[in-house]
Amino acid sequence: MNDDARPAIAARALGHRYGSREALAGIDFTVARGARYAVLGPNGSGKSTLFKLLATILPVQQGELSVLGVDLREAPGAVRARMGVVFQSPAVDRRLTVRQNLAYGGALFGLHGAELAARIDEVLARTGLTDRASDRVDALSGGLRRRVELAKCMLHRPELLLLDEPTSGLDPSARRELWALLRGDPDLTVVFATHLLEEAEAADRVLILHEGRVVAEGTPGELSASVGSPALEVAVDQEALPGALVLLATRFGLHPIAFGGGLRAQAHDAHLLVPEVYAALGSKARRVSVSPPSLLDVFFARTGAPFPDGWMPPPAQQVREGGRR
Repeated sequence: MNDDARPAIAARALGHRYGSREALAGIDFTVARGARYAVLGPNGSGKSTLFKLLATILPVQQGELSVLGVDLREAPGAVRARMGVVFQSPAVDRRLTVRQNLAYGGALFGLHGAELAARIDEVLARTGLTDRASDRVDALSGGLRRRVELAKCMLHRPELLLLDEPTSGLDPSARRELWALLRGDPDLTVVFATHLLEEAEAADRVLILHEGRVVAEGTPGELSASVGSPALEVAVDQEALPGALVLLATRFGLHPIAFGGGLRAQAHDAHLLVPEVYAALGSKARRVSVSPPSLLDVFFARTGAPFPDGWMPPPAQQVREGGRR
């Protein structure tokens, strides 16, 4: 089988330890060529270890891992020139111009002379940075700096991008622009970790890790459908949030998740609960509604943790065991 016919990534019984601590416990997953593949998980779930293994920063200790048809146990160096990596921490020199950063990055990939100049012009145009090529990076907005990092990792025309929180710190407009760019090449495989629900829901497939294990994998639609129950959503004023959370947990037996001025809880009879919750909250309720299950519900159901975009679990002492599911 030639490389193009193989999946972009295939992991079988992939495990990794740091001394006595097991970071990955024999996970299996496959990423198809050209996919946009999201990796989710609470802190300590194994996401960072997985990304370091994929980026060949860590050696494969246990199991099998192939990237672009290359066995990373046998020849990790053979795949490095075929992938681009953007970590959450910035990797550009703010004192240099955009073009200087790209020239330096291209040299690391063995590009030089007319070929390097042509590649720089190509990625500047592709990322919408042509007019900013002579600007120092420290004069750019956060969104533009992230584009410079992406441009740098695309200089060598990689087949696979590994992105760790690619839109961290960007405003919604900058996020949309970045993802429009990433979706522009159907042959490019993109594997990314994110803490933003809307980004994960836009992926082709989603992998959810918890305590080093795969607890869910599939399309966003498949995963959302797997939890079954719809969600009851309650909007209250901030000062009423703790009381509303306790009420949903104790009187209605739900397991609510709180975020800002809202509460969300799965309940198979959510539509029947709407008038009851309205009556119980009285004037404190600004809105009570029902929504289909989402990745947020999947994440909470499979990990027992809130989705890492600010959702918080209720204090354990305030929630009784059981609930309407």
